[in-house]
Amino acid sequence: MWIDSHCHIDYEGVEADAIAEARLAGVTRMITIGTDAEASWAAVRTAEREEGVWATVGLHPHEASRGVATILPLLAAPPPEVVGVGECGLDYFYDHSERADQRRAFAEQIALSKELGLALVVHSRDAWADTFDVLAAESVAPGWVLHCFTGGPAQAQVALDLGAYLSFSGIVTFKTAHEIREAAALCPADRLLVETDSPYLAPVPHRGKPNGPKWVPLVGAAVAEARGVGPEEIERRSWDNASAAFGLDTR
Repeated sequence: MWIDSHCHIDYEGVEADAIAEARLAGVTRMITIGTDAEASWAAVRTAEREEGVWATVGLHPHEASRGVATILPLLAAPPPEVVGVGECGLDYFYDHSERADQRRAFAEQIALSKELGLALVVHSRDAWADTFDVLAAESVAPGWVLHCFTGGPAQAQVALDLGAYLSFSGIVTFKTAHEIREAAALCPADRLLVETDSPYLAPVPHRGKPNGPKWVPLVGAAVAEARGVGPEEIERRSWDNASAAFGLDTR
């Protein structure tokens, strides 16, 4: 069975029967990710309703200017379906929030993840140096998740040295993603995750279509090819790793 370690089941563009279709494709566990207060509430409601679905609560860097206080009510006494804080981090590609606000919100959510004993889900785009600086400065706990990894071997090694799981998305299937495949090849087997980030980043041969958790096996197959192993190896490893990272079998 496969697990999608990062998807947005409640986002516009995800098909209403996305969970049922995923199960038919052998994807029986999903982590649906919060990006602001509204999306986090929706994620939690979905996780409470659907077997095999868990949620995170977080403030995406795009929304950092809203302040982490907006998501604190959901983390005051998080239900067992909440398994992570995030996605949080830095996005200097769009800069929808001021960079100082992004760094502040990121640091605050790292602290929350440690305080609550929940997994930390990190987003980083065009901000590698500052992302790693904040993580190091805040003494991030090992076992955090770097979602939708888009770097190469150098960035992968820094993240791994800081205790990360590397989560690979449909980008790993793209023709030009040579460095991402190199990173997938070097990632230790016990630190590797796969995700869809649906409804975004549909893998080949479905590029340009709305993505869904049902296509995480295609991501896994691409990672397997990069590593020179069979897809069943990635299926098993990613299942075990995501279950450990998010504490799924202890809830």
